[in-house]
Amino acid sequence: MERNLSQFFTKKTAKKAGLAEPYSFFKNGVDPLISSLEYDSRNVKPRSLFFALPGLHTDGSLYINDAINKGASVIVHEKEINKNDKKDNVIYLKVKNARFAMSPISAAFYDFPSKRLLVIGVTGTEGKSTTVYLIWQLLKLLNKKAGFISTVQHCFGDEIQLNIEHQTTPEAPVVQRLLREMADNDCEYVVLESSSHGLSPRTNRLGDVNFCCGVLTNLTHEHLEFHGTWEQYRYDKANLFRALDKYRIENFKIEKSKNKKQIPFGIVNADDKSAKYFIKATKKKCFTYSPAGKDGDIILEAIESTTWGNWYIVYTHALKERINFRDRLPGAFNSANVLAAILTVSNLLKHPIKDIVPLVKDLKPVKGRMTTIDKGQPFEVVIDYAHTPSSFQAIFPPLRERLDKTGGKIISLFGSAGERDTQKRSEQGQIAAVYSDIIVLTD
Repeated sequence: MERNLSQFFTKKTAKKAGLAEPYSFFKNGVDPLISSLEYDSRNVKPRSLFFALPGLHTDGSLYINDAINKGASVIVHEKEINKNDKKDNVIYLKVKNARFAMSPISAAFYDFPSKRLLVIGVTGTEGKSTTVYLIWQLLKLLNKKAGFISTVQHCFGDEIQLNIEHQTTPEAPVVQRLLREMADNDCEYVVLESSSHGLSPRTNRLGDVNFCCGVLTNLTHEHLEFHGTWEQYRYDKANLFRALDKYRIENFKIEKSKNKKQIPFGIVNADDKSAKYFIKATKKKCFTYSPAGKDGDIILEAIESTTWGNWYIVYTHALKERINFRDRLPGAFNSANVLAAILTVSNLLKHPIKDIVPLVKDLKPVKGRMTTIDKGQPFEVVIDYAHTPSSFQAIFPPLRERLDKTGGKIISLFGSAGERDTQKRSEQGQIAAVYSDIIVLTD
């Protein structure tokens, strides 16, 4: 994709990006053609726009000349650049915050792709990747063309691709580029895993995404190394629901649909302690689900869990009836993800829940989420992404209960990534110690 700078860097974009200088940078008729947006100087190519970002370990300003030597024609920076160091054939855009500016500039460059899509954001401490994948599968089973972005995989509407970077929410230029690819591929829906980092104004990765639905799975202890306090972590997460109030119906398919008045909307886990906080974060209607069988628009009344799936009895307020169905997802905790996916798709498409639950048996689990490795060995091997105290508490008790009946033992192998929240480590160790016979602790 190529666009002249003047085509997308309008006065409105300049204002949103926090341009620190007057809007008068097209001097002597210079209007460069931009072919890519880059924030890593190693990826710069001829006609790139380069964002010089301050980082944790180094500073993008140190690599401006490298970027120019590789062909960058526009530099977005926040630190002062000496007049004598500026090149005549390069446009320099000084902004207040280069990382924040990436979102409005990227959205404008890719021509605001999320306005052509129905974007469902899924946030929470646990269950995001699975819920994203389940919503996407249900949409596909209902013959809707959809894409998704998650920690594990991406899909542009056709084949699924592995997310080799494993970054839950990519940087804004990547998010907007992926959304543009999905829109160009005639996707109607996109399910987007929305991390607290991505929703924070400090990164602004999702600041210019037009969300039509926000989903909260749960909220527990995580990422305090970035947010500082649990209160700030929760506030940043709730930005997904605040974004619903800014939603603009510009998709022609929705303008004519019977569901127009209901979009946008929120989906909230009623059992979570922060449920009311998220519901109050938006003026739009929120629907609730209850895995604990308390109260909500869809309630789990009973579940029977096996190694290879779960049997459900749910009650729906809308139909005032009980429905029986099954899934093929390992782990009873997946019931929360299943309920969230059903309720989201039901309200998104205005389909009765009873018409969606027969599809649940065809849903596949996400790789790396309670994935069983069976090579004929006389013991079980289960791989799971659990990396928080609450996720440990979700997966260990049912395994311990099942193995106690047979006299089996649990060998747990886990670690805790560097430069991350350290307060959770002792809690993870305590939980693992209660339920495990042997612990192998890695770095």
